[in-house]
Amino acid sequence: MASPGKYSLPALYLYVACMLLLFSWKANSLTETEALLKWKVSFENQSIFESWVIPAQSNSAAASPCRWRGISCDDAGTVTEINLAFTGLTGTLQNLDFSSFLNLLRLDLNTNKLSGSVPSNIGLLSKLQFLDLSRNDLNGTLPLSLANLTQVYELDISRNNIVGEIDARLFPDGTGQSRTGLIGLKNFLLQENQLGGRIPEEIGNSKLLTLIALDGNFLTGPIPASLGNLSSLSILNAAVNQLTGQIPANIGTLNNLTDVRLFANKLTGLVPEELGNLSSLTVLHLAENNFSGHLPQEVCRGGKLVNFSASFNSFTGPVPVSLRDCQSLYRVRLEYNQLTGILDRDFGVYPNLTYMDLSYNKLHGEVSPKWGQCQKLTLLKIAGNSIGGRIPDEITSLSQLVELDLSSNQLSGKLPEQIGNLKRLSILSLENNNISGQIFAGIGRLTDLESLDLSSNRLSGAIPYQIEDCNNLQNLSLSHNQLNGTIPYQIGNLVALQALDFSYNSLSGEIPSQFAKLTSLENFNLSHNNLTGTIPSALSNMVSLRSINLSHNSLEGPLPDSSVFSSSNSDAFVNNKDLCGQIRGLRPCNDVSSTGKGSGSKKNRLVLIVVPIACALFLSCVLVGIFLLIRRRNPRKESKDGNNSRGENPFSLLYFNGKIVYEDIVKATNNFDQMYCIGVGGSGKVYKAEIEDGNVFAIKKLNSQANDLEIDSIKSFCNEVAALTELRHRNIVKLHGFCAQGRHTFLVYEFMEKGSLAEILSNEKEAVELDWEKRSRVIKGVAHALSYMHHDRVPPVIHRDISSKNVLLDTDMEAHVSDFGTAKFLKPDSSNWTAAAGTYGYIAPELAYTMAVTEKCDVYSFGVLVLEILMGRHPAELISVLDPRLSPPLTPTLTHELSLMLNIALSCLHFNPESRPPMRAVSQQLKMETGPE
Repeated sequence: MASPGKYSLPALYLYVACMLLLFSWKANSLTETEALLKWKVSFENQSIFESWVIPAQSNSAAASPCRWRGISCDDAGTVTEINLAFTGLTGTLQNLDFSSFLNLLRLDLNTNKLSGSVPSNIGLLSKLQFLDLSRNDLNGTLPLSLANLTQVYELDISRNNIVGEIDARLFPDGTGQSRTGLIGLKNFLLQENQLGGRIPEEIGNSKLLTLIALDGNFLTGPIPASLGNLSSLSILNAAVNQLTGQIPANIGTLNNLTDVRLFANKLTGLVPEELGNLSSLTVLHLAENNFSGHLPQEVCRGGKLVNFSASFNSFTGPVPVSLRDCQSLYRVRLEYNQLTGILDRDFGVYPNLTYMDLSYNKLHGEVSPKWGQCQKLTLLKIAGNSIGGRIPDEITSLSQLVELDLSSNQLSGKLPEQIGNLKRLSILSLENNNISGQIFAGIGRLTDLESLDLSSNRLSGAIPYQIEDCNNLQNLSLSHNQLNGTIPYQIGNLVALQALDFSYNSLSGEIPSQFAKLTSLENFNLSHNNLTGTIPSALSNMVSLRSINLSHNSLEGPLPDSSVFSSSNSDAFVNNKDLCGQIRGLRPCNDVSSTGKGSGSKKNRLVLIVVPIACALFLSCVLVGIFLLIRRRNPRKESKDGNNSRGENPFSLLYFNGKIVYEDIVKATNNFDQMYCIGVGGSGKVYKAEIEDGNVFAIKKLNSQANDLEIDSIKSFCNEVAALTELRHRNIVKLHGFCAQGRHTFLVYEFMEKGSLAEILSNEKEAVELDWEKRSRVIKGVAHALSYMHHDRVPPVIHRDISSKNVLLDTDMEAHVSDFGTAKFLKPDSSNWTAAAGTYGYIAPELAYTMAVTEKCDVYSFGVLVLEILMGRHPAELISVLDPRLSPPLTPTLTHELSLMLNIALSCLHFNPESRPPMRAVSQQLKMETGPE
């Protein structure tokens, strides 16, 4: 313990008090065994303490705890470590007698449910080197006695504030969105759930500290200037608190600092230029504070900066000059400031950059073709600046790009013709520019696109019908352009659309009746065009509509009979040719107009009936089942007709690639010889079939015994066909066709070269080849597939058997969800009760007491799967280590990503289904790789 001369006056009083307490407790202190047993009693028989027992006929004072779970000792039998992290502890620290552990070196209780305050006598652990109380529910204030832990080198008391934890998980960069959206909830919760107060100024006495993590709490007051004494400090994380004042300038003297995170506080003033002296700095997060003035110009002086955020402040002046040649950059967020600079001059080429947001500053210049060399970019946002020129063709080479936002600038010229090359693009925002020319048909190749906004430009020509291939689109805005021609009816196939805006163009023709299929559409605007004809009555089926605007066209006839039309304001229909209906401002539809040609009576009114292909195919499957049951009862007829060639059996070819027929499959597998079998499942075997033209397929042949198919197999067969004919996603296995011919009933899929994830994880060599980066990609792929199934299909599809054996990998280790034999369409007007289904160990707990299936059943299974991928085996008993067969993650970025996935997995495993996150939120969080690294 440091000498009294090194303390300030308040600290000296504290020192003396601690010494007096120490001498007092020395006389009456418990043995280590007794102290641990006393603490155990306060936890009320929690299973973690099962090994904490005294052998029969032993003296509790003399018994050794060194073999107890979570306890480690030195050679003398003295307790040196208490490690009960990730064990679910529920209780307090108040009954742990710290005076009994004067040789304790390590105390690790992170990620539990400990509550209450941090006891002041924790300062008695004078030899402690490592203290981790993070991710608990501790409250109160930080005790001043922490200053007595002069030997500690890692101090982590982060994320003990429930709202701070919400902030940190949802918006780890401190984007400003969480503070606005949760402020009311936060103020309520913080009355009882906070670890607050000030950071003790005396913390500067612990001069061996290399890590301080206090983030995600409710700490107030300034950052202590005494931190400038900690010459060994490498990581300083005080993000997501309520800290005020300025950053002490002497922090710029800490040459060992590599990671500084101060985002989401209330810090003010200038950021010390001295921070530019930190040549080892890899992470600097200043986002969401009240900083002003200039950013440190030499922030990347050492050329090692990886993550840098200063968004949502009031910074002015130039972009730091050192960023231009800072090739180490991985993630940069400078949005919502008043920074100045020339885009094509002040930024260079960044081979590792994945995320760059420069939106809403005062940047000029053009989008340089050099951005095309940043091949790892997943997000590029430069919205709300004064960028001019054209969009360079080189941008279309960014194959990893997920979001491109160049909106609200002064861009001109045409759209890049090869924009369809951006295959992973999810969000494309180019609105509020001066872009001209046509929308190229290649935009239909953007099959992952969820939002397309080209509004307020000078685009002309027709809307390409190929846009129907963007089947994930939720938002489509082409308003305020010069588009002409008719509206492609194929847009009615975009069933995931929630907002469609084609207003202020020169579109002509009629409103396609196929728009009735847009049953998820909420906002619909076709105003200010030249549309003619009647409003299709089938639009009354668009039950999700909240707003509609068809004004300023040449429409006529009655409004469809539905609440969205009858409850709309007349402004939504003004300035048309002759619309009528039961709303103020329109004339009533009189008898002449309603009983003319075609009759207006409900009995004779034309109603469009849309029957999805899946329903037709499912009906076909039922017919197959009937046929197979008849065949089961008439074996003689089957044997007589069993050798019929293709075409004689009416059910021989229900849905199949016309280039490949039944005989090709039988020949390629030598009549389903065992040598071609590559897998066995509950409902059949899977064979590899290489057709003569070189195509390779996986054939799932249903089990059959003596020309007999089980009812469950038929049901599974029908489920799989119905689901996979509706689903089209990169991470869902593709069904090429199905066939029932002769003695064989089978399905034909694309072939996955690497087989199932379960097989890979169980193979030592292949598991090592599936490194952390590939595992991360697999987790994301499954998340994206489930998000698509749950949120982008109508009705939603629930898989019900997500497990490692049902995730297949291709040659690129891309994940594909398979085996939809137990899949279920979630019907909004049904109870959705079902018999139990799924793989043991992955089934959600609520299915043990209810048969009601929801998408949260898949979410639970996904959580189990993520843990299995990270741990390398099924988490039958949750442990806190990653797969030991792999080396630890080599980069901070990958380490954070895996940590994020672990947190997501745990949230997916919540016992209460309603507390599990929706897959769309999981998918978007993983897609953006949210969080500072």
